[in-house]
Amino acid sequence: MTKIAVLGAGKIGEALLSGLLSAGRRASDLLFTERHPQRAAELAERYGVRAVDVPAAAEEADVLVVAVKPQDIEPLLDELEPRLAHRGGSDRPRSLVVSLCAGLPTGLFEARLPEGTSVVRVMPNTPMLVGEAMSVISAGRHATDEQLDLVEELLGSVGKVRRAPEGQQDAVTALSGSGPAYFFYLVEAMIDAGILVGIPRAMAAELIVQSAVGAATMLRGAEGHPVMLREAVTSPAGTTIAAIRELEKHGVRAALLDAIEAARDRSVELGRAHEIGSTTDQG
Repeated sequence: MTKIAVLGAGKIGEALLSGLLSAGRRASDLLFTERHPQRAAELAERYGVRAVDVPAAAEEADVLVVAVKPQDIEPLLDELEPRLAHRGGSDRPRSLVVSLCAGLPTGLFEARLPEGTSVVRVMPNTPMLVGEAMSVISAGRHATDEQLDLVEELLGSVGKVRRAPEGQQDAVTALSGSGPAYFFYLVEAMIDAGILVGIPRAMAAELIVQSAVGAATMLRGAEGHPVMLREAVTSPAGTTIAAIRELEKHGVRAALLDAIEAARDRSVELGRAHEIGSTTDQG
């Protein structure tokens, strides 16, 4: 059985551990790292999974899932490199490195880790916490189809998975990686609007959240374009078309386009910053 180590047991890391266990992985085949001892002890007790340090994870695991914040990647790579280099000189195959770090290209890992290290880049999103993630995976230079299949299987335990060229990952980050925040923002505004028109906050929240759940379910099952679902709600001279007119008047569609472009550009900036730092360190 493949041994998997999750490096960084924050919310996303914990969600992946929980999903893997729910999908049938044995606790003995999982490891995790967590720099805060109290949280490490809590997670070990909760899931029955052993907490280790980064060198031990690199030594024991076949798959290293990097789930730290992008700003914490440099010290982690410093710890990983010598251990993976040592492992590469043994009879055991090198570990597969799976990055869940937003904006960080596979080239960063390939430049900092031993030559030939297989890297797969993943952009998940926070619905992983409820088993409904949308994850997009991209292969680095040395990753094989079999390794992509394995990553797809692992992430399938916490939601849906698609493959894409790495050149699309910044756009994916903007669209689905940050996407839940856009929906939360709209729901927040709609609840405020409910209060404005006289509905108590608790009731407004219930109405909007259930409407969002129902709408998402309809979208998932729909075969046509979302506009068809919207038109089915939009009667001539009715309330919905009056509301849509106001949304168009205030440029909501254009604002969303601009927002997603801005998020894409920021993802590109994050990746370039680390590439520059890596090059400077080596030169």
